[in-house]
Amino acid sequence: MESCKNKEINIKNCNCTYEPCARKGLCCECISSHRKNNELPACYFTIEEEATFDRSIEFFVKNRSK
Repeated sequence: MESCKNKEINIKNCNCTYEPCARKGLCCECISSHRKNNELPACYFTIEEEATFDRSIEFFVKNRSK
């Protein structure tokens, strides 16, 4: 997907700090990419959790089980 009518809005709401990411603002591509790796995108995590770059489902569940 090369264009997205919501890309600028998505970028404003995206907490992903992985700067070389080509999918930033392209949520459907981001979700698809992370899903292939059994991960969740940054937007599922708090700012502190996102900073670890651990996108695993296990990390997400562990942090919600506290």
